[in-house]
Parts: sequence; C-alpha cells; structure tokens
Amino acid sequence: MKFISLVLVACAFSAGAYSQKIAPAQTPPMGWNSYNCFGSAVHENEVRANAAYMSKYLKPYGWQYVVVDFLWSYDNPPGSNIGNPYQKNLWDGSFVPWLTMDKWGRLLPQPNKFPSAFGGYGFAPLSAYVHKLGLKFGIHVMRGIPRQAVWAKSPVLGAEGITADMIADTNSKCDWMNHMYGLNMDKPGAQAYLNSLLKLYASWGVDFIKVDDIARPYHKKEIEGYRKAIEQCGRPVVLSISPGETPVGESEHVSKNANMWRMADDFWDNWKEILHMFDYAKSWEGVGGKGHWPDCDMLQIGKLSKRGPVGNERYSRFTDDELYTHMTFWCIFRSPLMIGGNLPENRLIERKLFTNAEVLAVDQQGVDPRQLYKNEDSMVWYSHIPHSKDIYVALFNIGDKAHDVSIDFTSIGLKGKVMVRDLWEKQNTGTCTNTCTKLINKHGAALLRLSPSN
Repeated sequence: MKFISLVLVACAFSAGAYSQKIAPAQTPPMGWNSYNCFGSAVHENEVRANAAYMSKYLKPYGWQYVVVDFLWSYDNPPGSNIGNPYQKNLWDGSFVPWLTMDKWGRLLPQPNKFPSAFGGYGFAPLSAYVHKLGLKFGIHVMRGIPRQAVWAKSPVLGAEGITADMIADTNSKCDWMNHMYGLNMDKPGAQAYLNSLLKLYASWGVDFIKVDDIARPYHKKEIEGYRKAIEQCGRPVVLSISPGETPVGESEHVSKNANMWRMADDFWDNWKEILHMFDYAKSWEGVGGKGHWPDCDMLQIGKLSKRGPVGNERYSRFTDDELYTHMTFWCIFRSPLMIGGNLPENRLIERKLFTNAEVLAVDQQGVDPRQLYKNEDSMVWYSHIPHSKDIYVALFNIGDKAHDVSIDFTSIGLKGKVMVRDLWEKQNTGTCTNTCTKLINKHGAALLRLSPSN
C-alpha cells in the first residue's frame, strides 16, 4: 500500500492540472539537467538541492524542469565520476556491471544513488518532492532495450508470450555505451515494451524524457514508438531526442514526433562551439514552433564538471561577454533552455543571466526568429513580438576586437524614429532614426526591443 500511495502522490502534484489532450512544450522548455555538472554520478541529494534552488530563485521566471541525466540505474559510489561503464559478459553470458532492472526488463533507479527508490518505489518519491516544489520532473533514457534483459529473456509487459530477445535488434548498438540494443519496431511486442516503459514513467510522475542515441543516426521508427507510447501513458510528457546532428531533411518528421531535438553534438564551454552553433541554427531557421523546438543543447553556465564528464571542475570557461552571447543567442533563436551548471553554486553573474524576465520573454514569446545578416565580424538575428509592431533584435560581435554592430531598420520593416530598449540593462536608451548602432565588446552581444515611435 505504501508504494501505491507514493505513486498516487507523485501523479497528483503534476497530473491533476493537466490533460493528455494538452500538447506539452507550447513554449521552449526551461529547466536544469544534471549531466554537465555531475555526469553519470549525480545523487538524489544533489538533485533535491538543485530543485530547491530552482523553486526558490528561478521558478518565478519560468524555469520548471528538473532532469536526471544518464545512468541512474548504475551504482556510482559517492564521490566517483565513472561514466559509460563498459558492460562485459561473464562465463554464463550475463553482464557486469549489472544495471538495476525489474522483471519486465525495465531499468530502475539505483537505490544507493537514489535512496528513496529503495523497495521498488522508483522515481516516484523524488518526483513527488519536485512536484511539491511546483516544478516538473524528467529523466534521461537510452534508446532501446537493455542487453541484460535480452540475455535474461525478460517477459514484455502487455505482450503475452513475448520476451526481450524476440524484439531486440542485436545489430543496432550505441557507439559510445554498450548497455542497450535497439528495438525492431516491426516485431510484435516492441511497441508494447515502449508502452510499458512510459506507463512506468507515468506512474513515477515523469513529465519529460530525454531519449539518447536516437537522433544521430536518425531512428525514425523508434522515435515514432516513443511518441505512441507517450500518447497512451495517461499524462503529458515532453519528448526530447539526442544527440545531434539531427538530419535537417527530417525536419517535418521530427516536428511531428518530438518536442525538442538536438541540432548538434554535445555543446561545451568553448567559443568555437558557439560559432558552430550559429551555423546549425541557421540551417534550422523557421522550423521551431509551438510544441516542437530545435535544441542548441544545454547552457554551459555556472559550476561544471564537478564529477565529470568533460574536463576538471570549474566555472564556465566562457568570458563574461561570451556568457551574455551564449544566453542571448539561445533566447533569440528560441532554443529550449536547460541549465548545465550546479545551481546552488551560482554566483551573481549566473543569477543575472537566469533571472532577467525581459530577456527570457524573447525565448518564450518571440515569433519566427531569423538571421538578418552575418559576416566575419558581426551577426544580427531578430524576431517579432506577438500582438505588437515591436521587434526583438540581437546584435553579436563575433570578431576578435570591440567594434560597432549596426542594423538598418528598413531591413526589418521599420522606418523613421524607433525607440530602443536594452533588455539586458532593463532600460530605455533613447530613439534612433533609420539605423541603430551599438559598440559591442569582443565576443559580446546586445539584446534590444525596437518600438516604432509612431
């Protein structure tokens, strides 16, 4: 009875206010993900600490998702930073390390890392805690079915007589983690397995799943399988697929089947990767919209790599100007905003970047973001403001010294005098006629709201 009550509590906080008929991610999702600061080694107390911080400081600004990233079924001892542990076969064909799994071949949170999961409760207690804070809960999953379930011939819930070995595609494997096989979605029972996963996640109160090793290469039938499983699970769940590059040629399919998808491989705190992201975004220009968003990847802002996965523990290597460029571009492009740094260690600059309501409105409300121009030293993007003649404009200095960046008003449909508001400074800066020019630091940015004065 205790398990049932916990599940009901988990669902009550999140499912009561929603209907499965309401499509999730009507605006780009905003939240925190454990990967960039903890890798595979995040523990429950750290997830709770980040959720508490978000609830206290960021929730009023629209931040809401708390996402546990990969290998939550693997036992990372406290203090360890082991990632991607390679599974090996024992003499009888079984696997070490053995991931925490139920009799139906579904992975479960490892109780040493997530003590509230002890006794078969899964993520329901942690999800209930997150929901009680007024937030939403998410998890990372790997595409397919565990290899250990295939070895054990685990029965598939909801598909009588079908076992895991009968639905696995043993030729379909992840290049960087060998725990899973893909699913042959043409086999009877494959969809039932995904349905059983989402039913389990729904019972835990999961609001968001990030499915890895599915967008590159693009596994069309399995993506459709997760979408179908979400539709039958009884609650709205955001579907995020990873990693990129998601093929641009699949833009119509991915827009119909996923809520967000990675445009590029893992993004880290390196200026060259920001320059590359500008090009990825240009290739996806015009595709994003309600319920479906091209994803620039997580925000490399704050305390990173506390226990891996890339480099030593550090605050973001971006300069302050590069941090503002990073946040400005993610917002003008309308990317999902998933913070990668450890929130309790935020400094004043992180607080400023995450709590500017006018800047976040560009991400959440801007319409049809477009690149106006880009050259060796400068770049300008803009988007429209709903029910208004006002326009958001982002000016970027992508060169290696401070210089002026300009915009010609006629190029975005404005003329005459225009009132200019600096959104990062939260102040009106006067009017400009025909053009607007800003002196911007090396690798810096400005984010403006332009309002026709007539």
